[in-house]
Amino acid sequence: MTFALAADTPDHSFRLDLTPQSALDVGSAVFRGIDIAPGSAIPSDGDPRIDRALPGFLFTCGPDHIRHPVPVEGAADGRRYPLHGSLSSHPARDILIEEDEGEVVCEGRVAVSLAHGGSADLARRWRADRRTGHITLDDVVTNTGDGPWPPFAMYHINFGTGLFDESTRLTGAMLPGGSLPWRFDEGDMTIFCVPAAETAEHGWAEIAVGPIAALGGRSMHIRFRTDTLPYLQVWRNQSPGCAVLGIEPVSHRLASREELIVSGEAPDFGPGDSVGYGLAFELR
Repeated sequence: MTFALAADTPDHSFRLDLTPQSALDVGSAVFRGIDIAPGSAIPSDGDPRIDRALPGFLFTCGPDHIRHPVPVEGAADGRRYPLHGSLSSHPARDILIEEDEGEVVCEGRVAVSLAHGGSADLARRWRADRRTGHITLDDVVTNTGDGPWPPFAMYHINFGTGLFDESTRLTGAMLPGGSLPWRFDEGDMTIFCVPAAETAEHGWAEIAVGPIAALGGRSMHIRFRTDTLPYLQVWRNQSPGCAVLGIEPVSHRLASREELIVSGEAPDFGPGDSVGYGLAFELR
């Protein structure tokens, strides 16, 4: 089952298919019949929890860990934080959809069992403006366990690069020189992570991907809150059988979990504490 979040005017016919079985993340992202998501062109990381989320347009990492698996601190049984954290594939509950001629809103909650034994609640709210095609995501993560732990978050926004051509670029104030070709650097696969907060305007950073000829020359504009997502990670993979670009607003720089904690960049938050994140999408 999916829930469609859509703008319905001829100029802004953009639909996100939300997946309640996987945290109300996004499967297909369709503009006038063209799916932007990578589908089978994204490689599996070998983790069955996230394999069903990977082909979609957006999936969420955290809240206890991001990036690759590492041992759980102090765990005598050898437990490890899973790839991209514990949230992936937890189902959403209490889903509520409200709509009128102006907007569609989808809300839900996700109870998350964390790898270190704690627990969290994700309150998620999607909103689509039917007239403009502007789509927003507001998330609040709350520590519902008995002890403190450091929250992490990363949003993987994945594009199938089969839609791109030589004119498609990444444009944003946080990027070196303000713009890069979509196939940046050498080789089939590469990644970088840059600060975004310093160049943000009114607490939000923006990166555009485009123009995309298959979408009528439009670009996808992605905005994100930099108070809690102060970095932007970008990766691409054009290895044999792969064709994907990931735009990834993230809470922490590209460093090991241990280094981030020791440096004070990943402080604990206690039982009952909450942290919020925000994203916005628009094709124009």
